[in-house]
Amino acid sequence: MQRRTFVTSAGAGLVAAAVASPAVAQSMPEIRWRLTSSFPKSLDTLFGVSEVFAKRLAEITDNRFIIQPFAAGEIVPGLQALDAVSNGTVEACHTASYYYVGKDPTFTFGTALPFGMNPRQQNAWFIEGGGTDLLNEFYKSYNVTAISCGNTGTQMGGWFRKEIRTVEDLRGLKFRVGGFAGRILTRLGVVPQQIAGGDIYPALEKGTIDAAEWVGPHDDEKLGFAKVAPYYYYPGWWEGGAQVQTFANIAKWETLPKHYKAAYEAAAYQAGTWMQARYDASNPAALRRLVAQGTQLRPFTLEVMEACYKQAHELYAEVAAQNPWFKRVLDHTLAFRNEEYLWFQVAEYSFDSFMIRMRARSN
Repeated sequence: MQRRTFVTSAGAGLVAAAVASPAVAQSMPEIRWRLTSSFPKSLDTLFGVSEVFAKRLAEITDNRFIIQPFAAGEIVPGLQALDAVSNGTVEACHTASYYYVGKDPTFTFGTALPFGMNPRQQNAWFIEGGGTDLLNEFYKSYNVTAISCGNTGTQMGGWFRKEIRTVEDLRGLKFRVGGFAGRILTRLGVVPQQIAGGDIYPALEKGTIDAAEWVGPHDDEKLGFAKVAPYYYYPGWWEGGAQVQTFANIAKWETLPKHYKAAYEAAAYQAGTWMQARYDASNPAALRRLVAQGTQLRPFTLEVMEACYKQAHELYAEVAAQNPWFKRVLDHTLAFRNEEYLWFQVAEYSFDSFMIRMRARSN
């Protein structure tokens, strides 16, 4: 009786396995994508986050959905990453959307609006505030869809050959600065230059540019800017919380099974958390080393900050009057930002300010 039961059960199991295997194979297809990054391999965090993302996605899908990251220049130049996804050259990319403000200034919101939000507020806007859905509606016309995949934290203001004390000191300055900030600074006499990360150092060294901003101490130390420009300014008001995103070609995205899309999103968010943590952990020591080597740390003066803030909001109003998409996302962003700072000034700012004062006393 036991033998008969065993044989019956075993036979049923074989039948079930025979039925289940094709179903599993169909639901877990093997997919291979290429991802082009806007960043060089030397930037272990900005490029590294795409590797962390791809590794986690492979782990979640038991190595059935594989994305291979390529550094800037290996398939296309860094500033052409979005175009390569849009036209189907590659399935995905990892980039900063504000590199593409030449196409439409609305692209600035995917990375950072100057004088916008800090990293936590930016993250809240994307995940809970409707930012991702709103921007993906805009991105549709470029044949791409995006998910947040990292944040640099609030950035530094950059490396300068001379001190910047007044607004007049900005006039005629050839400044490598990304995204929409260049248009704001133009109104104050700056000559903005958009240059990919790997090309900044030689331009600064040769004097092709007078100043350059990139990210912060961890990356800036790696790129060697302290060797060719002594003054290191802060804060980078144009990137209070600079988000980077992974873009996918819409046609390719729509072919993915639902659970692969979920895995892709989960891997992107986890990689993004890693990126922010790595910068927060690495920047303090890098800043100490830079200062010990002679870097002159300087805050932008209140005069410069207020002049830039004024010009930024005047420019926003002008662009919004002509560009419905920009106006729609701007209104959404500023409303969210203002509510966030209402809360942050109560708890976050009060706590941070107190702790900074205590740290200063104990040193």
